[in-house]
Amino acid sequence: MLRKDKKIEKLYYSIGEVADLFEVNASLIRFWEKEFDILKPQKNKKGNRLFTAKDLDNLRIIYHLVKERGFTLQGAKDKLRENKDDVVNKVGVIDSLNRIKGFLLDLKEQV
Repeated sequence: MLRKDKKIEKLYYSIGEVADLFEVNASLIRFWEKEFDILKPQKNKKGNRLFTAKDLDNLRIIYHLVKERGFTLQGAKDKLRENKDDVVNKVGVIDSLNRIKGFLLDLKEQV
């Protein structure tokens, strides 16, 4: 699951930072980059991947489908091709609910 204590606040993230955000190996991020054409990180002169906030949003969608919902890679590709907007909306709702849950749990601890 995406680490909740990390905020998206930079223009570019290294693959290591992205892997830490999603608590996965960098090799999985590279693999997903090859498998999903919605992932297009820029590369610097050294060839290092530089991920933008849009790339992180796309990774969040892929992570949700594959890791949280249990889709196969082909199933996730098909779902994105069929109705990406629906998936984006669902992921947004889930993120909002998780933030509210975290807030309520913090509030509960203070009482």
